[in-house]
Amino acid sequence: MATPVTAKDMRRFRLSTQRIRGSGIKGSGLEGSGIQALGRQETPDPRASSAAGVTRQLLAVQAQDFPQALWALGLRTPNATRAEVLAALTSGQLVRSSPLRGTLFFVAAEDLRWMLSITAARSLSSMATRHGQLGLDAATFDRARDVAETALDGTALGRDEFLHAIEHHGISTDGQRGYHIIWNLAQRGIVCWGPPHGRQQALVLVADWIPQQPALDREDALCRLAQRYFTGHGPATLADLAWWAKLTMTDARTALALARPLLTELTLDGASHWIASEEAEMASSAPPSVYALPGFDEYLLGYQDRSLALAPEHANRVVPGGNGIFLPTVVVDGKVVGTWRRAKSGGKATITAEAFDTLSTRHAAAFAREGRRYRAFAGPPD
Repeated sequence: MATPVTAKDMRRFRLSTQRIRGSGIKGSGLEGSGIQALGRQETPDPRASSAAGVTRQLLAVQAQDFPQALWALGLRTPNATRAEVLAALTSGQLVRSSPLRGTLFFVAAEDLRWMLSITAARSLSSMATRHGQLGLDAATFDRARDVAETALDGTALGRDEFLHAIEHHGISTDGQRGYHIIWNLAQRGIVCWGPPHGRQQALVLVADWIPQQPALDREDALCRLAQRYFTGHGPATLADLAWWAKLTMTDARTALALARPLLTELTLDGASHWIASEEAEMASSAPPSVYALPGFDEYLLGYQDRSLALAPEHANRVVPGGNGIFLPTVVVDGKVVGTWRRAKSGGKATITAEAFDTLSTRHAAAFAREGRRYRAFAGPPD
């Protein structure tokens, strides 16, 4: 039987399942400051004690903005440093590819192949017209695959180095062709972004970088996708699942039906939302908290309907002009109350909040502490 919940309950559940709440630092010396209930003083969650563990919990973490995506993992991982998150990429525990909506995500290496097995065909089909406009056909993509398998054999190359190898073999990468060639190879499970390379990552062969695992049949993969999505993003709707993974509604319904025995149904205003049963049992009430979330964070982009966290009248403040660029957000008790930015001043990084309304003194103090945590994670400005 479904359980009715409030919007406040829903935000509390999502902060928990996404490992935002409970990722703070105990014993930080800030106890007794009078603002501990508004900052990261919750007990760290042992189920997400590493960047790789956090990623497995969420299944996939949006990562087209590489520095912001590193913070998305860092803020969810107790006591994390940027070096530790990068180490998960160096070791091959995490990779970056485009298994959902054709957009870059961090995923655990062992999850990439089975995710692509149920999402890549639709993504590739959706880009057929654009590829035709760019003069990219199946023969060109196959030639690029041959180049990749030779150039990346036993090694890793930065983007520019890889595109130079493509050009050297007579395949133009002008305009957006280079981007789409890499994207096509990623969709086909030939390449992915692996170890750190300068300020970004290097390309590697999936066959070299990720050990083989037994293949899943389509129903098993759909079941796993739904179960993992509702574990790391619940409570969420069927429409949220379909949008997030770019599934057809038929596939989304199948996935939900297969995962149903592992899920709990909650209702908000009569609409069904789903959460992994184990997560529904573990989530508990918590004091209000302030968070400095990165741009493109899963807390907003993990759902088709974002109104639970972001009031529609403020949406243009987070995505100015509807340009598709999501700014970093200030979140108080699960609600987006403003944006923030990092700037360089006098050789030091400063973190400034731009609230929709004036922050209370307590919230401003708590945000300042979050800013210090972010600066400690990110390191000095370039």
